[in-house]
Amino acid sequence: MLSTEEIKAIDAERAHYPTAQAVGIEAMKIVQHHRGWVSDESLREIAEYLGLSVESLDGAATFYNLIFRRPVGKHVILICDSVSCWIMGYEQLREQLQTELKIGLGETTQDGRFTLLPSCCLGACERAPVMVVDQDLHGDLDSEKIGEILAGYE
Repeated sequence: MLSTEEIKAIDAERAHYPTAQAVGIEAMKIVQHHRGWVSDESLREIAEYLGLSVESLDGAATFYNLIFRRPVGKHVILICDSVSCWIMGYEQLREQLQTELKIGLGETTQDGRFTLLPSCCLGACERAPVMVVDQDLHGDLDSEKIGEILAGYE
C-alpha cells in the first residue's frame, strides 16, 4: 500500500503533468526514493493509484534505467559507457571498480554498500570518464580518485 507520504508526493507531481501516464516515471521515482527500488507489488500499487495498466508502467520502468526493478545497495554507482568515456579510459575504470568492490556489473557488494550499474550516457562527455554515485557526478576520473570517492560513501 502506498504510504501517505508517497501519495502526497505523487499528487504534488501529478499537478505538473497533463495525464496520469505522464506522471508514471515520477511516481516510480518517488516510491523508489522511499523504498530503495520498485518491486512488482509497488508497481501494481502505483498503477492502481494512477489508473494505469501495470504493463505500461513496467514498460517505462524497464526502458528508463534509473528505475531499479531489483533491490540495490545503499549507494548505486552508474558508470558511463558512452563513446567519450570509452575513449577516455572507461575499461580501466570499470575494471578497477569491479576489483575494488569485488563485484561485476549489475551486482551488489556482499555488505550491501554498493551496486555497480552501466549507463549508456550520463551527459557529461566533457568530463569523461565519469560515474554517478547516488546523485553525485564524478568526472575526470583516474585510478587515484576512485578509492577516495568510494571512501566518501559509508
